[in-house]
Amino acid sequence: MTAGPAGGAAWVLGVDSGGSGLRVALARATPDGVEPPAGERRTAEPVRTGPGGIDAGHLLAQLLPAARALLDEAAPAARIDAVCVGAAGMATLGGRLRAELPEALAAGLGARRLALAADAVTGYAGALGEAPGAVVAAGTGMIALGTELRAWRRADGWGHLLGDCGGGAWIGQRGLAAALREHDGRSGGSAALLARAEAAFGPMPGLPSRLYPRADRPAVLASFAPEVARCATAAEPDPVAVGILAAAAAEIAETVAAVYPTAVEPSAGPGRVALTGGLFRLGEPLTGPLAGELARRLPAAEVVPAAGSPLDGALLLAGRLAFGGSRLPADPGLLHLVGERG
Repeated sequence: MTAGPAGGAAWVLGVDSGGSGLRVALARATPDGVEPPAGERRTAEPVRTGPGGIDAGHLLAQLLPAARALLDEAAPAARIDAVCVGAAGMATLGGRLRAELPEALAAGLGARRLALAADAVTGYAGALGEAPGAVVAAGTGMIALGTELRAWRRADGWGHLLGDCGGGAWIGQRGLAAALREHDGRSGGSAALLARAEAAFGPMPGLPSRLYPRADRPAVLASFAPEVARCATAAEPDPVAVGILAAAAAEIAETVAAVYPTAVEPSAGPGRVALTGGLFRLGEPLTGPLAGELARRLPAAEVVPAAGSPLDGALLLAGRLAFGGSRLPADPGLLHLVGERG
């Protein structure tokens, strides 16, 4: 690792681009780490995605004014030394970002070092820093990412039609399927789930027409996951709901095990597992069986709370890049580095 910016400190920018918009934070970094952000900006409009992938121009139109405003407030005469942009879809839709952002951020902010990361990578960095292990992000969908600090392994995140097993849409779909089985008089149904489904969506015969045409179908399915959890924790727990959440826990643990590093350098310490995402707010009916599944499948792993958010992870990666580069492995799709110090 070579010397960093003059004076031993640098201004770095972290960016988290997702479905709810853009989050941008400015912070002071040193070789020892990143200080708490000096400021943060949010935009309400998600970055557009089109036939050419993530729209670099639309991202820059939101990012550059926010970054300049943060600099004007914190250090008007300074320039940004390094930037990390974490974005959903970076691996498959980030071609325009990789082609256009380096020159645009150098011209607009003076930043010569840039990390373009998948949101799963910034989520990993925020949760575990630069330690080996695995991070699962579970909300409407479900994806796991792991590394031994030499290469990345990813499992699932294939969407609600092909995967996202154990995620919110997966749980909600199975809860509604059990409600329909009860409505039909087939085995495997649940009267408790049927009552909650009718309260949420109306009579069951109309459910397909209300669900199938919707563009936000995964989110609608996921909205029923809390109802499954409520049935599982009722005074008389519904066995079907309990079984759905136990099955979800088994799916999540299997996905984590698929990416958990099996060969970690002794100096790096034991591999860790962090659970992130809104799905775990379902609480004990999911996290209880998940703890048991993880202990059974990965007895040597240390399950820890996530240290921070994906935006924290973006700031960490930008700070490391300003002073030599991160221990997390570069990857053409997951973590693309520009101007890394040699």
